[in-house]
Amino acid sequence: MADSFENSELVKNVPLIPLRDLVVFPATLVPFIVGRPSSIKALEKAYEKDKLIFLAAQMDATIDNPLPKDIYSMGVTARIIRTVKTDERNMKVIVEGLNRARIIEYLSTYPYYQILAKVVKEVEDNTPETQDLLKKVLSLFEEYLKVNQNANLDSIIPALRENSTDRIADIISSHLYLPLEEKQNLLETVNTKERLRRLKFLLQESLVNFMGRETAAGGTRRRGGAKDASQRTFIPGNQFRKEEQPNEIEELRRKVAEAQMPPDAQEKALKEIERLETMPPMSAEATVSRNYLDWLISLPWNKKSREKRDLKEAEKILNEDHYGLEKVKERILEYLAIRQLVKNPKGAILAFIGPPGVGKTSLGKSIARATGRKFVRLSLGGVRDEAEIRGHRRTYIGAYPGRIIQMIKRAGTKNPVFLLDEVDKMSMDYRGDPAAALMEVLDPEQNKEFLDHYIDTDFDLSQVMFIITANSIDPIPKALLDRMEVIRIPGYTEDEKLQIAKKFLIPKQLKAHGLSPNNLEFTDQAILKIIREYTREAGVRNLEREITAICRKVVKKVVTKGKDYHEKLTPKAVENYLGIPKYRRLEIDQKDEIGVALGMAWTEFGGELLTFEATKIHGKGNLLLTGQLGEIMQESAQAAYSYVRGKLYELNLSKELERNFDIHIHVPEGATPKEGPSAGITIATAIISLLTGIPVSKKVAMSGEITLRGKVLPVGGIKEKLLAAYREGITEAILPIDNKPDLKDLPKKLKQNLKIHLVENMDQVLKIALTKELVPKKGPEEAEKQEKPEAAAEEGTPSPVAKEPELTN
Repeated sequence: MADSFENSELVKNVPLIPLRDLVVFPATLVPFIVGRPSSIKALEKAYEKDKLIFLAAQMDATIDNPLPKDIYSMGVTARIIRTVKTDERNMKVIVEGLNRARIIEYLSTYPYYQILAKVVKEVEDNTPETQDLLKKVLSLFEEYLKVNQNANLDSIIPALRENSTDRIADIISSHLYLPLEEKQNLLETVNTKERLRRLKFLLQESLVNFMGRETAAGGTRRRGGAKDASQRTFIPGNQFRKEEQPNEIEELRRKVAEAQMPPDAQEKALKEIERLETMPPMSAEATVSRNYLDWLISLPWNKKSREKRDLKEAEKILNEDHYGLEKVKERILEYLAIRQLVKNPKGAILAFIGPPGVGKTSLGKSIARATGRKFVRLSLGGVRDEAEIRGHRRTYIGAYPGRIIQMIKRAGTKNPVFLLDEVDKMSMDYRGDPAAALMEVLDPEQNKEFLDHYIDTDFDLSQVMFIITANSIDPIPKALLDRMEVIRIPGYTEDEKLQIAKKFLIPKQLKAHGLSPNNLEFTDQAILKIIREYTREAGVRNLEREITAICRKVVKKVVTKGKDYHEKLTPKAVENYLGIPKYRRLEIDQKDEIGVALGMAWTEFGGELLTFEATKIHGKGNLLLTGQLGEIMQESAQAAYSYVRGKLYELNLSKELERNFDIHIHVPEGATPKEGPSAGITIATAIISLLTGIPVSKKVAMSGEITLRGKVLPVGGIKEKLLAAYREGITEAILPIDNKPDLKDLPKKLKQNLKIHLVENMDQVLKIALTKELVPKKGPEEAEKQEKPEAAAEEGTPSPVAKEPELTN
């Protein structure tokens, strides 16, 4: 059949890939492997440019480097859909055939073939005769699919309903198992009617051959004989495809048997292997099935780490890795003790809540080392898709299991220590709420049957020891928090930081920088200077960073002056190495001030001291707030102001004040957002100090929520707040009486050096905070008694009567 070139177009400078034993037709998606260096370069060039490539079959598949004379001139233009590097030398590529085209000229042959091609216009024929022929071909093809075990009926039939006659003919041609020459003949037959006639003949011949082979093989099957490769196929061209698979299929069955899966998972795996056995090896569906089977086989369904249960050894390991944190260590040892008495206890779910740098993540690693388990860490910061936890369903392209299953596979055991880091940094959007998906993972009653959407079968997470870390407890949903045992890890005291630096950080950095204790010796005064003037944190992360900076500078001296160089680090040397101090202590003035009070605040980075300043300006009794205060703190300030206004008469304050003046409250460091109700008593104290003219003691810091009646309510973050006050040289602190239980876990040194006052109401706060005692104005009844003349000593003696003024004209 002659080609029709009318209205056809030229395709210039298009890269060519010669194909072995493969003919690609228009309107079909075809995967294949590319391994020749020239073909890989052609593929890369096409992918970078416009993803268009020319595909043509080579006449002899055994030729490694075909010349132009070895390649059929008729091929197809195609678009690259996806490329995947399978190993160092090969790439898998999926292409979509576009148009028939014929090679006109080879423009270059190195480093890859580049050609000029002309698109061949197909001769369409939509006459009634052609439509009748199409119906017969479709009927024969449907019968062909039913008897062919390699074909997937569900994926092919829908494509036939939604295409034109010529495209249907091409799709059928691509799915027939035929010799290369016969497929090339179908590609070069550009007349649709002629192609349908040829397809009808080939389908009829294939079905007849198959029926004859089935009849001949029937006796063998009845006698119990096994199928061989020729009995599974009915087209000679298909035999090479099926012979590639038995080894792979048997290997997969063996691996499934060795994986010790639960019955449900094993049943799914075997069914998937049966499906894979019926697919063409190079089809996209076969790749999806292989990936799924790989995941099922590689999961540790029944593999466990042998646990260490020696309490003394575990305690030794925990003490080696961390200083302090007694409560956390005690809880871990309790857990190990339970494991000795109970055969199969449920996995623990602990939540470590604390500021950055206090050792939450490293504590998880120490627990894994102490228990002899594997350790895996999953950071949840920024995760906002539920599928990140539960996985994607396999119906989606590029589906994969969720991060939980991925980490379990990485651990290689079903009982690792699993750290879920930064849980409070998760968010949600239209794709779902990952926190809700975590509820099943972290529920001891449910996680025995955790269902990942991709794996699609239950996996037992009940023996996993989950550890959750977060800086703040507030963003964690209550329902999720209810499933955890919360252990708060507060910030370290100055003394604790000193010990951590001496025992852990300095030896670690000296070793990392190739230094010995003889090269660099840190004095306690130098370490304290770094802690006080170069870091301001609850943990020790920045402290380690500054120690690292000093070590780097000393390394330079050791290199230039010799390995015997020795330096004893003093506070003065610290300043030479690290420069001007980054922080200074909060300026505690020697003189107490009117209208200025110190409040204790808590953030996710630890405790801080805030200065609250109050002043009065001409106005109409309004309250003005500045310093980037949050909504809750503004409400707390308004409540404090309302309390003061309600006490104007009782506190001996001028009533004219609220008519003639506004009160302005400012909290310095206006660039830092401030939030929370705990500033209520501090603001009220600053206002009362301003109005009475009595200074507030600079040695007193306070924290507590105020009500309109002057009651002081409890607040959070007590240890962090008191640590901040102690760090800044405060000697007295005022706290709500309901926070008394929070004082039990305070370090001894803190209790010895900080006098803590527990109060119930504002009267007690003012008595402690103000430098002079308030003299309340006498009440109305008492004042009336003073205005009346004194009563006579004896009963019945008449009171003297005031003389009335004389009336004059």
